[in-house]
Amino acid sequence: MFSNKDLKKLLIPLMLEQLLMSLMGLTDTLMVSNIGSAALSAVSLVDSINTLILFLFSALAAGGTIVCAQYLGARDERAANLASRQLMLSMLVLSLICTLLCFLFRESLLHLIYGQVEEEVMSNSMSYFTITLLSYPFIALNNACSALYRATGNSKLPMLVALGANVVHIAGNAVLMFGFELGVSGAAISTLISRMLGALMMMWFLHKPHQVITLDHILAIRPDMNLIKMILRVGIPTGIENALFQVGKLLVQSTVSTLGTLSISVQALIYTLEFLTSVPSLAVGLGLVTVVGQCMGAGRSEEARLYVKKLTKFAGILLLSSSTLILLLTKPAAWLAGMGSEASNMAFWLMLLIFIVKILIWPMAFIPAYGLRAAGDVRYTMLVSAISMWVLRVGLCYVLCRHAGLGLLGVWIAMFADWACRAIFFTRRYQSGKWLQKKVLHEG
Repeated sequence: MFSNKDLKKLLIPLMLEQLLMSLMGLTDTLMVSNIGSAALSAVSLVDSINTLILFLFSALAAGGTIVCAQYLGARDERAANLASRQLMLSMLVLSLICTLLCFLFRESLLHLIYGQVEEEVMSNSMSYFTITLLSYPFIALNNACSALYRATGNSKLPMLVALGANVVHIAGNAVLMFGFELGVSGAAISTLISRMLGALMMMWFLHKPHQVITLDHILAIRPDMNLIKMILRVGIPTGIENALFQVGKLLVQSTVSTLGTLSISVQALIYTLEFLTSVPSLAVGLGLVTVVGQCMGAGRSEEARLYVKKLTKFAGILLLSSSTLILLLTKPAAWLAGMGSEASNMAFWLMLLIFIVKILIWPMAFIPAYGLRAAGDVRYTMLVSAISMWVLRVGLCYVLCRHAGLGLLGVWIAMFADWACRAIFFTRRYQSGKWLQKKVLHEG
């Protein structure tokens, strides 16, 4: 169903989009670091919570993508459009509820997770969290719109919108943080404005007629429980998987927060750089959702199997290239972040270890799972991810850091064990072919 030209047309803009989106976090990390370690630690800690929320919205958007892609594969554009409207309605309602709850309990939440951090770090965290949580509805709507375009195979437009939003974000950081000297609050306001702009632009483009999926007559949208249930059948397990994944990361971050400001700052930089190595490969995974979804909707399951294998190999090649580049940039990034020689050396040697392990096992640990989810095999991926996360990444991390005294090294050893576990189980599931027997559309 997809030629190499079609795959390039889908994947290249996706890679650029994901890279641009990740630059938002990297820009905050590097620019805020010039204000001080307390500010950098605050942004890092709050972004862990924000990432949890973002992944929840992404999971629901993924549910909509899978349903719409399968309808498009079955050549039922009318049903795809109806499903897209229910996705937008669901995302808006859930994001508003999430924003309200986080605003009301923001202080309790920060103290619950990061109660042991220094007073200055907590103060900056409160300011950053209060402002950035207002962007949740815009993140949700932007994710939904981008997911709908990806379901049709159009990944270029979301990439261009991400480019515009990032330009605004970088300029806003410079003006508000340094021109008006607003510090952490300036970084948060810039993030909010850029996310608002991105969501409004995507909504405007999706409203245009003569597209495969068009969002018109927004005020006339009413709940259709059958379609909402169909989306949630896919989205909820993925959302639970992502939520547990991010909660686990927060617990790991909480453990790191007890190791001191130096370790928090190094981990913030390492986590950002490690994520950047994954960006091109994760984009391949997002593209795989569209490809497998349309194949399954068209009843071409063997093609879906071949595409999972082909794109997992491609993701591995991309990971090798991106990891090599990021490893070379680790020390310059530490210098730009204002880190001393001790922190810089620690960051480099950790990144070298991550580079060696990651290229060997990470692609099999994450990319095939996108294909499994797109086919509707979401419960299996949820269970494997949840068990691996809590037993290895969280439990083993606690033991290695608190009892074995390995510090940040213990954090990453636990991470490697988590990757290895996922790789084994997802590879076996792919080879069994059981994921090809799942159904999505007929369940509605």
